[in-house]
Amino acid sequence: MASGRPAPPWPWADTAPVARLLVPRLGIDQIVLAHATGRSLAFGPGHLDGSPTPGDPGLAIVSGHRDTSFRFLADLAVGDEIRIQRGDGRWIKFRVTAGAVLDERNARLPLLANGPVRLALTTCYPFDAIRPGGPLRYVAWAEAR
Repeated sequence: MASGRPAPPWPWADTAPVARLLVPRLGIDQIVLAHATGRSLAFGPGHLDGSPTPGDPGLAIVSGHRDTSFRFLADLAVGDEIRIQRGDGRWIKFRVTAGAVLDERNARLPLLANGPVRLALTTCYPFDAIRPGGPLRYVAWAEAR
């Protein structure tokens, strides 16, 4: 944040932090990396390219693995507070409004770059699946307060 420029977490990284994600009730404190790709998701949650930066108008989408960084989504409840610290240091508070299971074969999250400030945290579902992959996704929806 001091330089105002994205700083890769290690010299050869093809990602950089875009936000800090806190869920106080669950003790979650994570760094959100740019790009929700396999390479970045191996190290933590990733911000989906094409969606607004968390805290900007529209629906920011952040994804993580169900068995590592986003395991906590199984315990997230409607009404929980989520805090996002942006790269400029500003904090945005969100309140979880809903959780839903979607089938990616017939449902997509909208890439909305306008409207209210919202957040979608996504991961594979079910949380305790034995095999990785599959078409189901869990989405926690949150709105800025």
